[in-house]
Amino acid sequence: MKSIRIGTRGSALALAQTGRVRRALEEAAPGIASEVSVIRTRGDILSDVPLDAIGGKGVFVKDIERGLLEGSIDMAVHSLKDMQALLPEGLIIAAYLPREDPRDMIFSVQGHSLEDLPEGASVGTSSLRRRCQLRALRPDLIIRDVRGNVTTRLAKVGSGLDAVVLAAAGVRRLGLPPGVAMDAQTMLPSPGQGVIAVECRRDDAPLREILSVLDHGPTRVCAEAERAFLAALGQDCNLPAGALAVLDGETITISGMLGSPDGKTLARQTMHGASPDVGRLLARELMNRIHQGTTS
Repeated sequence: MKSIRIGTRGSALALAQTGRVRRALEEAAPGIASEVSVIRTRGDILSDVPLDAIGGKGVFVKDIERGLLEGSIDMAVHSLKDMQALLPEGLIIAAYLPREDPRDMIFSVQGHSLEDLPEGASVGTSSLRRRCQLRALRPDLIIRDVRGNVTTRLAKVGSGLDAVVLAAAGVRRLGLPPGVAMDAQTMLPSPGQGVIAVECRRDDAPLREILSVLDHGPTRVCAEAERAFLAALGQDCNLPAGALAVLDGETITISGMLGSPDGKTLARQTMHGASPDVGRLLARELMNRIHQGTTS
């Protein structure tokens, strides 16, 4: 096989994640070279526009997937939480790397936890999921939209914002000092948070065979349950939603949250199952509760 062309975003975090995949590839297939192709996505170009105004998190992935389909790259490295529930025809997630910490972290000048933040503090996030849960937990806080890479958002702390909320996995992968981790059941993460996904063309059998060595079985089971949750939301996928699945033996335990369009109503529930389809069942139940106005 020729050198494998790997597509990725150009942020420090995306490049760190791609480096991790390249090192794993070198161990799995030491005789195969790889090269990195940086792709500037629409989400990167429109970095000052709220995500929900430009199509949601899929804007970080679509341009890279186009490169896969057109053949300019052979595989792509993504943060799974940035991927849409349904892949374009002809593409497949060939490997899920072992999951990093799925929790969110809060960063403030004084190192406050969410509970300890002063009344009326301003907290930055571009996530509808985080906004909805923050409002439910601390209705006194002022939630402000903030975008940009990890270091850009951290720089806002003490300079316009009292705190920001970021994914723990990204902070850890960049080797930055951690913030205060939030309980994953209190602040449910985005489906797929903490997971690096490797995508390629479905018909590229030789590459799929190589990438299969990188695939972490337990992470795949949990990720697919969370993606089933996301897929079941369908047209509601832009609602505030979070999910986290854990595998214990043969049993999948998945907790989910879903908010109303205005973010004022929030429902939570946990289900157990033997297959990733439990994620779909959980999403259906939460959608029924939101539509009926029933919260937890």
